[in-house]
Amino acid sequence: AAPPATPAAPAGARTYVVKKGETLYEIARAQYKSETAWKAIYEANRDRLQNPGDVRAGMKLVLPPASAVAAGASETA
Repeated sequence: AAPPATPAAPAGARTYVVKKGETLYEIARAQYKSETAWKAIYEANRDRLQNPGDVRAGMKLVLPPASAVAAGASETA
């Protein structure tokens, strides 16, 4: 039998493997140069994160494309 399907990542998205001790805030700052981008990362990974603090080392997260993160930030501004 085939393994269960993984939800498809949006176009331009990439996978990121969490390092020990990292938080969504730190990943957002490193990958997008934006502290508020953690919200977009969290929303893109709601299927694997119950809350923003559920991030664990070795976890694979979907990082949305930078254009989607920028668009999301402007909506809340």
